[in-house]
Amino acid sequence: MKKLVLIDGNNVVYRAFFALPLLSNNQGMYTNAVYGFTMMLMKVIEEEQPTHLLVAFDAGKTTFRHETYKEYKGGRQKTPPELSQQFPLIHQLLDAMAIKRYELDNYEADDIVGTLARKARNEGFDVRIVTGDKDYLQLVDEDVRVSLIRKGITDTVDYGVEKVRERYGIEPREVIDLKGLMGDASDNIPGVPGVGEKTAIKLLKQFKTVEGVYDHIDEVSGKKLKEKLELNREQALLSKRIATIDNDSPVTVTTESCAYTHEFNDQLKDLFRELGFQSLLDKLDANGSEKNETEAVAISVHTVSEFSSKQLVSPSALIVQMLDENYHYGAINGFAVANNTGTYFIETEHALKDERFCKWLEDPEKKKVLLDSKRAEVALKWRGISLKGISFDARLATYLIDPSEAGQDLALLATKRGISNIETDDAFYGKGAKRKIPEEDGQAQHLGRKAAALLQLEPKLIQELDENKQKKLLFDLELPLARVLAKMEFTGIKASGETLIAMGDELDRTLDIIEHDIYLMAGVSFNINSPKQLGEILFEKLMLPPIKKTKTGYSTAADVLEKLRGRHEIIDRILDFRQLGKLKSTYVVGLLKVIHPKTGHVHTCYNQALTQTGRLSSTDPNLQNIPIRLEEGRKIRKAFLPSKEGWQIFSADYSQIELRVLAHIADDENLKQAFIDGMDIHTKTAMDVFGVEKDEVTSLMRRHAKAVNFGIIYGISDYGLSQNLGITRKDAARFIEKYLQSYPGVQHYMESIVKKARSEGYVTTLLNRRRYLPDINSRNFNSRSFAERTAMNTPIQGSAADVIKKAMILMDQRLNEEKLKSRMLLQVHDELIFEVPDQELETMSRLVPEIMEHAIQLSVPLKVEHSFGPTWYDAK
Repeated sequence: MKKLVLIDGNNVVYRAFFALPLLSNNQGMYTNAVYGFTMMLMKVIEEEQPTHLLVAFDAGKTTFRHETYKEYKGGRQKTPPELSQQFPLIHQLLDAMAIKRYELDNYEADDIVGTLARKARNEGFDVRIVTGDKDYLQLVDEDVRVSLIRKGITDTVDYGVEKVRERYGIEPREVIDLKGLMGDASDNIPGVPGVGEKTAIKLLKQFKTVEGVYDHIDEVSGKKLKEKLELNREQALLSKRIATIDNDSPVTVTTESCAYTHEFNDQLKDLFRELGFQSLLDKLDANGSEKNETEAVAISVHTVSEFSSKQLVSPSALIVQMLDENYHYGAINGFAVANNTGTYFIETEHALKDERFCKWLEDPEKKKVLLDSKRAEVALKWRGISLKGISFDARLATYLIDPSEAGQDLALLATKRGISNIETDDAFYGKGAKRKIPEEDGQAQHLGRKAAALLQLEPKLIQELDENKQKKLLFDLELPLARVLAKMEFTGIKASGETLIAMGDELDRTLDIIEHDIYLMAGVSFNINSPKQLGEILFEKLMLPPIKKTKTGYSTAADVLEKLRGRHEIIDRILDFRQLGKLKSTYVVGLLKVIHPKTGHVHTCYNQALTQTGRLSSTDPNLQNIPIRLEEGRKIRKAFLPSKEGWQIFSADYSQIELRVLAHIADDENLKQAFIDGMDIHTKTAMDVFGVEKDEVTSLMRRHAKAVNFGIIYGISDYGLSQNLGITRKDAARFIEKYLQSYPGVQHYMESIVKKARSEGYVTTLLNRRRYLPDINSRNFNSRSFAERTAMNTPIQGSAADVIKKAMILMDQRLNEEKLKSRMLLQVHDELIFEVPDQELETMSRLVPEIMEHAIQLSVPLKVEHSFGPTWYDAK
């Protein structure tokens, strides 16, 4: 029998886009909607085996329905550009799969589908419609079924005539009357205000149609309901007309032109490669035919109140589910375990009372695969459990494979690799104010699917790591580091609320003085924090030249004020006011909010799988961004103390580590020798650039040399350097030229690394960490230039990050081996912070530099400077 499958293209594409997190290929093209749509399409083809297939699209924003009702679909938000960009790719995909696509001016996809469904039914076809729009249920009859998408992109319910009757208690053709009465907010169809689905169905069971309701209005029970209906008669009839699919639209396509051959050609393979759909590409064999269905995650989940020993085997995938972003309070919302014996869910309180399960969690011999092992380990520490036996971390693995995947939901990571049947946490739990934990059975299924997916994902990720030569990076660096960071996060650092309050009071007094000064200089009081009022003062009253204008008036952004420095004394005071105000709100008030009520410590969260370079960042709070160039900012560090009497805060900081890494990677003899000889590198550069002896180098020369040294690392241009130093572009270009003449190895490195990036599409650090550069061959000058600068910088900055990460692991090991009481508390860029008993200061003063300076062997020596004191402020 002939079977025609009709797909509502716009509806399914939208659903795919919002069901999956943003996904892009190595060229930076967004592909999540294309991927989700393709998954759905291949599933439908596999299940239905259609002889004919068509995907219908809306032709434009206006249709014949807008002539009847101008507000039709008026409430819809503008299509995100990230989605709009993907429609041409979906059209390209359908063409590559030889699937008919069609759109018709002034009509919607549902009119095309309705017309073709009627024609095909009359021609003896079995018709299946795929959509997420319930309006299509009006088309259901004995030969036309609707597969209605409920969640995500693959969860569907088939509606025949009986299913519609069962669900709504009405006939399929009466769905338009249902919409006429209750309306449809998604399409801005008004209906009768105050009439919901239950009331509408009750009316239709009695009167069959909207017209029937009004023909028998006197028989409607309920005075208020009758009033609503009488008041909105025309609106109800209008709503029914708008909701009615046109089954006789002027389509030119025929059913026979929709014939589908099920052939997959090389054009489709090339498109999958371009889009980065490796898992879908793997499904096509050498001849272009489809392989096995995408691996489905096991969904037979058993809810247990306690585990048997047979269920806790090794290896197992373990999901420790947390919805609270600040996992330092141990906010666990359930556990799931998947292994070769099955998939299990256990509620949190049952789990923590299950002695066998808790012992398994702490057993180092029982290997466990996790999604985010550090997060799970810290949360369990707060519950008194020491998680051991972590053998794999999918979050870290995917981050190393491609840093752009950082933070992506497990559902996306799995779906990209051909593992389906799971949805994102946001789709399951909701987002923002709508976020909630469903009933236990629903959560059991969701977490069980996640655990099963994680178990299947591990070997795939290990294979990718192996292909990238990154297994050592994961197992010898990132995974051990996660254990160290978990310990540091749980320990935290003691913070004095009293000190912070006193600092806040002092800042308030200073801000009052500055505010008074600004009012005197302006000659009037005004709201300094109002850009509009400030702009009027600066550019109208004080007649300063406006640098930039916005839609709302004069720009008073920081870069604008910086350019006005020296033109009026008020500018410096305004900048001071802003800086100190931010200091108070962010670092005084902000830190007071995050001092843990039980420990008195601040427990920052380290983001290990976030930055493109491999550097760690921290949040809740961000202790790496305390502004130490400003003395008031540096004083914030006075609030951080040792946790015990008779202890000191100990700081160890790599000296010029990125320049030392540059000397090693560039293999420049002159630069290397300067470090080997222990010279001040900025003085040495000044000598070479300015052609003077050491004792002739002035402070200004050294400052210029320092700017060039660090600027080179970031691929600085003559314009950028001229702006930094306040000199002409010509002088800046001359400085850079002299620098590169002095260090030819650096110039060779810069040229060769960009060439390598253009060829391979990525660059690597010393330990083989990758960063992809999709714009390295872009035709856009700005995009390409940024990618080139990134190519130069990433191996240096990323390798420096690798060095300190290795040092942290070795330091933690040594503290354990030596049984020292000293504890590593923080990592801030190139600096490690410890708390140390007085009696261990001598040992740590020897041990820390020794370990840090030999963490990774370079062709130049690493140098570490250390100090200590009663607070973090005093230790620097």
